[in-house]
Amino acid sequence: MNTSTAKTSTAPAAEDDREEQPPTSEAAAAVAEGGSPATGEKNGPSDALTKSDAFGEFEDLDESPEDEDLDDDAASRGIGAGAGAVVSTALGVVGLVGGWTGKVASERETLIGQIKTSNGGTAAQQISEIYGDSWHTTALVNGIFAILAVLVGVFVLVRPAFGKPSAHPQPSWIRSVALGGVVLGAIGLVLSIAMFFDLIVGLPST
Repeated sequence: MNTSTAKTSTAPAAEDDREEQPPTSEAAAAVAEGGSPATGEKNGPSDALTKSDAFGEFEDLDESPEDEDLDDDAASRGIGAGAGAVVSTALGVVGLVGGWTGKVASERETLIGQIKTSNGGTAAQQISEIYGDSWHTTALVNGIFAILAVLVGVFVLVRPAFGKPSAHPQPSWIRSVALGGVVLGAIGLVLSIAMFFDLIVGLPST
């Protein structure tokens, strides 16, 4: 009787000792290698690949700040180039057909000529002061607009060749509109020069 009682009383103590024992070096090594502390089994390569693939998908979804900066820079360049192309075309049209600024300058020269010849003058002097200066002023103003159209259009066309290279090419419509502005400006400049030097429409002779 005493022997069985002693065995029964020592059994829980042994189980408590096993529960309080620290993990062995093999279990710690299994945990460090990614295994289970209970079974000591290591995680297979499929588990590692699955985790890495999941993290890779999340990283691909998130764009880096550098990519966002490049996209913003390309968008701002596209907006500026498009605006420059439209401005070049508008200036080319003004240089070719004239505008209100040229008309105002022409009327001013006409008024000055009338004032100068109010006390009398020869027919040639009246033609030169009243009509000739007015025509030349109109040609000068139109020529200035034509030069601006050519300069802005050329700048838009050659801008992609300078600065940081962009991943997005310049849209074709921007190049087309800028080229149209250059052509209109060149035609207007030629006509203005011819008109200023009386090569196309000369002053009336007396």
